[in-house]
Amino acid sequence: LMNAAVAQDVEPAQITQHCDSVSLCFSKGLGAPAGAVLAGRREFVAEAWRVRKLLGGGMRQAGVLAAAARVGLEHAETTLRRDHDNAHSLPPPPPGIQELNSPVCSVNLAAVETNIVMVSISGGWLSPAELCEQLRAVSEEELAETGQAVSVLLFPWSAHTVRAVWHRDVSARDTELAKNKLEFVARKCQE
Repeated sequence: LMNAAVAQDVEPAQITQHCDSVSLCFSKGLGAPAGAVLAGRREFVAEAWRVRKLLGGGMRQAGVLAAAARVGLEHAETTLRRDHDNAHSLPPPPPGIQELNSPVCSVNLAAVETNIVMVSISGGWLSPAELCEQLRAVSEEELAETGQAVSVLLFPWSAHTVRAVWHRDVSARDTELAKNKLEFVARKCQE
C-alpha cells in the first residue's frame, strides 16, 4: 500500500477508499522490526481481535514496536522513494541489465513501477532457481576476478522470471554490487 501510494504520488487513503478492510505491515520497507495494523469496520476488527486471542496471539510491550512503526510511517515517503530509485537503477540508467546485451536475462523497464523488478530469464541457460542459487553463492573464481564476495538474494517467481525487491536495508551501493554480480553470473553462463 505504501509503495503504491509513493509511486502514484497519492495518499494511501485514496487507494483504499473503496476497500472494506486494509492490513499494513510495518516491517521491511518501513523499517520497523515487526508489527502490522488492521483497519476496517468496527465489527470486522473486533472479530479479528477475538480470533487472534483465540489462536493465542498477543503482544507485550507493544509500545516499543508502535514507536518504530510510527517512525517508519513518518519517513515512509523518503524511504520508499529511495527504494524505488534503487530498484530503477538496476536497469539503466545507470548502466544495468539491458546494457549486458545478454541472452541470459532482461528487464521490461516499462513494468518497473515501485521497489519490485521482475527479471526475465531466457535462452535456457539457467532456470530461475538456478540463477538465484548462482547469485546467492560466492565462488573463489568470483572473488579472484572481481575482488568482491557478493551474495544476492532473489526469488524464483515463475518458470522464466525472478523477482528482486528493494527495501530499507538495500542501499544504492548494494544495488550496484547486485548488478555487478548479475553481470558476472550472466557472463559465466555464456562462457
